[in-house]
Formats: sequence, C-alpha cells, structure tokens
Amino acid sequence: MTIKTVMLEDLTWPLVEKALIDGYKTVLVPVGSIEQHGYHLPLATDSLFGEALAKRLAEKMGKTLVAPVIRPGCSVHHMGFPGSLDVSPATLMSVVRDVCFSLDHHGFEYIILIPTHGGNFAPVATVTQEIAPKLKANLVAMGDLMSLIGKMQEAAVEMGIPREAVGGHACAGETSIILAYRPDLVRMKETKPGYMGPFTTMYQRKGFKAVSPTGVMGDPRPSTKEAGELMIEKITEMYLTAIKRELG
Repeated sequence: MTIKTVMLEDLTWPLVEKALIDGYKTVLVPVGSIEQHGYHLPLATDSLFGEALAKRLAEKMGKTLVAPVIRPGCSVHHMGFPGSLDVSPATLMSVVRDVCFSLDHHGFEYIILIPTHGGNFAPVATVTQEIAPKLKANLVAMGDLMSLIGKMQEAAVEMGIPREAVGGHACAGETSIILAYRPDLVRMKETKPGYMGPFTTMYQRKGFKAVSPTGVMGDPRPSTKEAGELMIEKITEMYLTAIKRELG
C-alpha cells in the first residue's frame, strides 16, 4: 500500500496504520469557519485557506498528515450575513479537544492546530493550554493572527498590491489565496471594496455588517493568483520556523 495523499480523510484505516508505522507521526489540524466573505468568496474561505496552508506545510515537513478541517467556527460577528454559521467558543473548544484526544489515541506524536479564522484564535489557544498536559502527544497551536495578516501584506506589496488592500477579511489577501487554491469558487466580477480603516476589534462589538456592509475589510479588486501563491509560501515558511522552535 502506498500513501498518495497527505489528507487523512482520503485514506483507509489500513493506510493510516501503515503511515503511522512508517513514521507519519505528525498531524496538522486546520480550524476554519463557514461565514460570509463578501460578494465574491465562498462561505468556506477560511476552511479552504486552512486546508491549502496545511497541505503545503505537510508537503514541506514530510511524514505529516492533514486532519479534516474543523468547521464551523466562532463567527457570531458575521451572523448579520445570510449563510454564516456560528458555534460558541465552548463548542469549538470541545470539538478541538475531542479531535486531539482521538489523534493522540491513535499514536500521533505531534498535533499542530492551525486556525485560519480570526474568531478561532483565542478559543484554540485556550483549549491548547488546557489539554496539552493531558496528551501523550506534543500539542502546538499556531496562534498569531496579526503575523498571519502581516505576511499577506508583505507578499501583496512585493506583488505590487497596496498594503491597505489587505485588510484581513475577504480582502486582496484572502481573495488571492483562494484564487491560487480554488479559483473556480472566486467571483472576481462581484468584487467590491470594504472597510479601509485601521484594523480594530470594533466589528466584534457592533457586528461586522455595521462596520462593512459589503462584508469586506480591505479591497479584493487587485487580487491575483500569483500573489496568493506567494502568500501561502510566506505563511508556510513562517509556520515552519515556529513549529521547529516549539517542537525542537
């Protein structure tokens, strides 16, 4: 039997057993969402982003599998837009907890959580601290949202896209990434600019729609597939460095 994919959900149980015997001891767990992303991106944007990033990381790390994306996420501030789904922080933490214990049970030695939706970062960090001492596996969470956005902005500028266009939600950053990973789901003719001010948490207090009626923070119109590829690469390299630092 040959392992032809890094995606855990695409494997049979004998293939997972073989992978573990062959040294596939690391598993990446993306934590995404189902929520509005403007007029032009699918509700699954954060989940697709997490999957794309985890696959790239797994390929670079070697002997690494990617667990199914956990979704939906903590998206209460997007509930003003039809289709958005929200779970409470307690519910998300419970799901993350059970997934980690399952992976630990099967013998994975390194479990790495990768949140790609802003509302998930705090719950993921909290549950990581809670359950890490209870697992045989080493548990690590990639937990710096602003560094993630910073890498998107860095790549955007290198590709000639204005930094302010990458505002953090359905912007030139996320749009470029989905253009690189699932271009069939992007409706570029429907792109509209959104809130272009400084990144704040005002949307968490008032709801995203009160801040941006389009559902966008930034401007998706300058997005390109090439910029998305560079963003994925830069974030991957940042996370590889963080993982090496955490796991030694």
